[in-house]
Amino acid sequence: MYDVEFSKSTIRVLTRVEILMQPRDLVSGQLYLTHFFKVRTLLEMLRIAIDIGGTFTDVVADTGDGLVSVKVLTSQKSPEVAALQGVSDLLQRLSKNYSDIDRIVHGTTLATNALIERKGAKTAFITTAGFRDVIEMRYEKRFDQYALDIQMPEPLVPRPLRLGLAERVLADGSVLTSPLDADIDSLCDVLREQDVESVAIGFLHSYRNSVNENYVARRLKYEFGDALTICQSAEVAGEIREYQRFSTVCANAYVRPLMTRYLNQLNITLKTKGFTGSFLMMLSDGALTTVENATRFPIRLVEGGPAGGVALGAQVATDLGSQKTLSLDIGGTTAKICFIQDGKPQTTRLFEVARAWRNVKGSGLPVKVPAVELVEIGAGGGSIAHVDTLSRLRVGPLSAGSQPGPAAYNLGGNSATITDAHLSLGNLSADGFADGIIELDSNLATQAIKTDIQLPLEFLTPEKAAAGIIELADETMANAARVHGVELGLDVASFDLLVSGGGGGLHAVRIAEKLGIRRIIVPIHAGVGSAVGFLRSPVAFERAISVMEKIDTIDTANLEERLLSTVSYVGSIVTEALHDGEFDITVVAEMRYCGQGLEVRVPLQKGIDLSESMPWLIQQFEDKFQRLVGFVLTDIEIELVSLSVGAFERKKISRDTTTSVKQSTPTSEGETRNVYDLQAQGSIAIPVFQRGAIDSSIIQGPLVIPESQTTTLVRSGWNVHASNQGHLVLQKAGL
Repeated sequence: MYDVEFSKSTIRVLTRVEILMQPRDLVSGQLYLTHFFKVRTLLEMLRIAIDIGGTFTDVVADTGDGLVSVKVLTSQKSPEVAALQGVSDLLQRLSKNYSDIDRIVHGTTLATNALIERKGAKTAFITTAGFRDVIEMRYEKRFDQYALDIQMPEPLVPRPLRLGLAERVLADGSVLTSPLDADIDSLCDVLREQDVESVAIGFLHSYRNSVNENYVARRLKYEFGDALTICQSAEVAGEIREYQRFSTVCANAYVRPLMTRYLNQLNITLKTKGFTGSFLMMLSDGALTTVENATRFPIRLVEGGPAGGVALGAQVATDLGSQKTLSLDIGGTTAKICFIQDGKPQTTRLFEVARAWRNVKGSGLPVKVPAVELVEIGAGGGSIAHVDTLSRLRVGPLSAGSQPGPAAYNLGGNSATITDAHLSLGNLSADGFADGIIELDSNLATQAIKTDIQLPLEFLTPEKAAAGIIELADETMANAARVHGVELGLDVASFDLLVSGGGGGLHAVRIAEKLGIRRIIVPIHAGVGSAVGFLRSPVAFERAISVMEKIDTIDTANLEERLLSTVSYVGSIVTEALHDGEFDITVVAEMRYCGQGLEVRVPLQKGIDLSESMPWLIQQFEDKFQRLVGFVLTDIEIELVSLSVGAFERKKISRDTTTSVKQSTPTSEGETRNVYDLQAQGSIAIPVFQRGAIDSSIIQGPLVIPESQTTTLVRSGWNVHASNQGHLVLQKAGL
């Protein structure tokens, strides 16, 4: 048995496989953990990551001495089919069996798609009497004051299934009215009559005291057993602001039956094939958790796929010592942007899904869960180019997906897409595209561009029209990064650009030029970057507790007790997924000036001794508020809104920032490719270098670097070399 130091001022956790948390000694402040060790060397492990995207499903295996990957077209109706096919193909290539796999990490957009397409379970919402319309009244304001045709998203739960119950917990957590059994029985009759599959429970102030929610949940469980899915707002999103909390628990209940069936079926299928290892899911905040926990809180999986690309970006940024990094992951359907500083991505505790009106902020369903702060743009390889009603060239947000796909796929699609434009310009080669799973047809691509864009807009040639498509897509992505940087108060030009996904290397240089960025990083295995990121992600879990008290009046002793209880909870969740290793506890405070709605996140750096931390927290809050807004309010009191408690697997990361750059230039063995150049207004022959031929020697652009799953274009005015870790580093000439 090991003692784990766990007092107000220090949190330290030692290595373990399984942890049994015993009651805390209230006098000494200690937690006692029982350890059961299981030893296996890393070199013997086989770990597999599965990333199901809108166009491709990427499967990557970490064998201990290298990565091996495959791409397959996503099976839209049954996404697990493509996932299992990819795993089987990979195992065959490695001469391995399912029984040889130690861990599978999976990221999926299935929950996101269910919310967008409204294909979840028939859900009821039980709430405090008189408040059933909160999820439809939303914020009681228009997200666009001057647009007369705005569209609000329809609530996931229709009004007849939003059921009020006479109960009340006050803001201080005291119970004014307990629910009556007779009233609960009446609600059960309605649920039976309506064949409800899932129920969300959300009461006023349950974030402070969930006793009424707990009681109703127990009664429903007794009446319906496993035939009814039950979700409580205090468990799913136990924070203040009822609309956001109610919206989150309804979304969780809406997708939980679907995700439970999908994950259980996939898990069973894997086991029948001989898999006996651990099966982990990627969360929206870039962390891993067990399938069991994922099925309880599937709303936390919504941004799990894109978070993998950010995880890869954070790892590579750490490898290269890049302190300010703009991660850009360009896949088949969308492009995702995230800012990373000191190896840590920007995060948020509130984001929107299923935006109903022109992808405008405020028109979606708010989800109150931890997530990396992403901006998604409809500018993936399958994004469709078209002419709008004002005779303007537009690209996206609609995508051709995997079926029918871009015109060049020859699978039935006839719309011009970004992939078709790249093929027409010579940026892509028809040979070996996407690991050779598709044979591209350049004639079909050119014809689609000619029909959809060139002739309607009177471009002189299909190539000029294709160049316009790519230029507009580059500007769309650059502008999204520019605007997001302004929102965060960041100087985008001072960042490095790190690209991943199948299209990252194709667009990187032009986007960097538009943003004033002078260094670009293309990681190893960038074409399957999200799946690689899954393998680099830690096991973690986070939970928040609401405080909503002025700094000067906080009962620190009571709050520390709540913190200790929450630490025990998140620690137990992480322990379920960890077979070995260590985890760290972090606490982040959300603070604001009284009466304001702008919360600022400040991490605690002195354990959880709040009385000692308060002066430091106040100073950090004022410094950060000054950077964000430009001033501080000296005569307004400061309020502690909430505390977020996270348990994170400790990763041993070796940073190697040195790169010995040679001045000699490798040869390309004479191979060239005709690539359309926007400045030259025509095609020019540029050298082709295989990635394996690029070392630390500087190579002057222009050149093209094709790989099985992506291509990197190094345009004129840029040079490229490989870092010690094998990542491509492009730099603006003269730097």
